[in-house]
Amino acid sequence: MVRIFKTATLLACLTASMAMAQQTVKIVGLVELTGTGTTSGTNFDNGIKLAVKEINAAGGILGRKIDYQAFDTQSNPGVSKGLAQKAADDGAYVVMGPVFSGSILVSMAETRRAEIPNFTGGEAAAITQQGNPYIFRTSFTQASAMPKIANYIRDNVKAKSVDVIYTNNDFGKGGRDLIMKALESRGIKVASDISTEPGQLDFSSPVLKARQSNSDAVFVYTNEEEAARLLRELRKQGYNKPVIGETVLTSQKVIELAGDSANGAVAHVGLTADAPQATVRKFDEAYQREFKSRTDHNGLKGYSGIYIVKAVTEKIGKFDPKAFAVAMRGISLSAKDHPGILLDVSFDANGDLDRESYMTRVVGGKQVVSDILPPVNKK
Repeated sequence: MVRIFKTATLLACLTASMAMAQQTVKIVGLVELTGTGTTSGTNFDNGIKLAVKEINAAGGILGRKIDYQAFDTQSNPGVSKGLAQKAADDGAYVVMGPVFSGSILVSMAETRRAEIPNFTGGEAAAITQQGNPYIFRTSFTQASAMPKIANYIRDNVKAKSVDVIYTNNDFGKGGRDLIMKALESRGIKVASDISTEPGQLDFSSPVLKARQSNSDAVFVYTNEEEAARLLRELRKQGYNKPVIGETVLTSQKVIELAGDSANGAVAHVGLTADAPQATVRKFDEAYQREFKSRTDHNGLKGYSGIYIVKAVTEKIGKFDPKAFAVAMRGISLSAKDHPGILLDVSFDANGDLDRESYMTRVVGGKQVVSDILPPVNKK
C-alpha cells in the first residue's frame, strides 16, 4: 500500500511538472554578466527581464508565461559555446545573446545545429554573412552604420583626414575595416590606423599618435570602459578636434565613466533611451523604475528583442522554432501594432534589421539627439 501511494504521488508530481512546463515557454539569455562585457551584458539582460515581466503580467505569449533564465558567458567565447549547447539541451524556444561579436560568432553554431532562433546584440558584419537561418540582430550591422558615419564626417565635419582608433577584437576589427572602406570611398584619408587591446588601461600612446598625425578628426570604435579611458586621455592631452564614434561612444556608461571628458563626443546610434519617440520614453521611465538607473542601447535591444519574439510567435500562432525563423525573414513590424518593439522595424533575408537611427552628441554630461536618420532602405 505504501509503495502504491508513493508511486501515485510520484506520478502526480510528474504530471504537475509536465503541466507547468506546458504553461510556460523557455527563453534563455547568454549574457556577459562578468568580464569585459559586463556593462553591455547586464543592460541587455535587464532589458530582457523588464520585457518578460511586462509580457507575463499581461498574460504571456499565446497564453503561456515566459520562463527566462540568464547564463553568464563571462565574456568568453568558449564559455558562450558551452552555454549555447546547454540552452539547446534545456529545450529553449529562443536564445537571446551573446552581445559581444566574438562570442556570438562562436556560440551561434550550436543554436543553428539545434535549429533555435538566436537574437544577438553583436554588430560585426560577419555574424549574418554566414547564411545562418536562425540568427537575427537587435542592432544595426556595421555595414549599415559605417556609411552613415562616413557621410556625417564628410558632410558635417568636412574632414579630409581621420585617425581610426579601434579595439583589437572581432567587434573592433570589423568596424575598423568597414569605416576605413567607407571613408576612403568618400575621398577621406585615414591618417593613422591605431589598434588598442580589450581591457587596455593606458591610452597615452594612442592619443599621442592621433595628435601627431595632424588629421582633422578621430574615429573611436572600442568597448565602453576603453572608450571612457580614451576620452579622458584625449582631454588630458588637450585634443580639441572632433571625436566621432558609433553607438558606444556616447552611451550612458561611457558618459558616467568619462565625466566631463565625454562632452562634445558625437556618435551614430541605432537605439538610445534619449530618443524622442513616445514608446522609447515610456520604456526609459519603466526601466528607471525597475532598476533605479538608466540604460544604454543594450537595454533597449534586449527589451525590443523579446517583444519581437512575442509579435512573431503570435503571428505564426504556435511555438515552432523553425516556423519562427522562416517568418522572421523579410518581416516588417509596426510599433503602432506592437509598442514593445519601440520603433518600426524590418528584417532582411540575412537576419539584419532596418529602422530609424540617430546622431547624438554629449552636452553637459547628457546624450542629446541631434538628428533622426531614416531607415537605410526607406524609399
